Amino acid sequence: MNPHRAAQVGVAPDTLRDGVWSSGAREIAAEAAIAILIDASSEAVMMATPADLEDFAAGFALTEGLVESLDQIRDIEIAENELGLEARLWLHEGARNAHAQRRRRRAGPVGCGLCGLESLEAAMRPIAPVPSPLRIAAVEISAAMAALPAHQQLNQATSAAHAAAFYAPGRGIMFVREDVGRHNALDKLVGALARAGADAAGGVILMTSRVSIELIQKAARIGAPVLAAISAPSSLALEAAEAANICVCGVVRENGLEVFTQKARILR
Repeated sequence: MNPHRAAQVGVAPDTLRDGVWSSGAREIAAEAAIAILIDASSEAVMMATPADLEDFAAGFALTEGLVESLDQIRDIEIAENELGLEARLWLHEGARNAHAQRRRRRAGPVGCGLCGLESLEAAMRPIAPVPSPLRIAAVEISAAMAALPAHQQLNQATSAAHAAAFYAPGRGIMFVREDVGRHNALDKLVGALARAGADAAGGVILMTSRVSIELIQKAARIGAPVLAAISAPSSLALEAAEAANICVCGVVRENGLEVFTQKARILR
């Protein structure tokens, strides 16, 4: 595997345990600068795990509104330079013209989470309500979260990666993507769903992180009705989720969970 595309890297730390020093071996999560370009123009530079980059580029473009649908993207290519990697997206002509107009109107570049957004209007962009009628049993979400660690290969090796997964009722965990950044993990998942033609309206997004407003915004972009996480949500995330008709479940454990918004989506 090309070292610039590896998800993990081996290191040899000196380790102190119970008063005894030893020479150890550990896998750590890889992190690299990933530049996202649209038709050769730079959109953002993200620090991310350099794996599943085609999914990452597609998902980032969709969740940040750089494109409206996957069929507007003509091609995705990944290229290296001495500083990192470039995810190059090439748009079809009509989409390219529309993107150029949006780019001229934007106040600032898009970065990790909300970094780089210069106006409150851009950070707090309106969210369209999710129309999915999905309802799901609480015990099913808890069981799905309990099953997720077995799918987290990168985190098993490094203990340092977030996961975003898609769970479909009756089918189980369908997609899992990992990254050192929770936003990046979700963007990779969104890209994987889009490239596979999977509809997020029929399932649950599982996150191994806290729930922030940026994750709600991204989930709403793809019409995901339920977002469940192992940690708690922020107040702003809950305001956005309620308005977007998204059910947020937090502190999800094998023995239960907490339901914060759109509580009727959870069968008891």
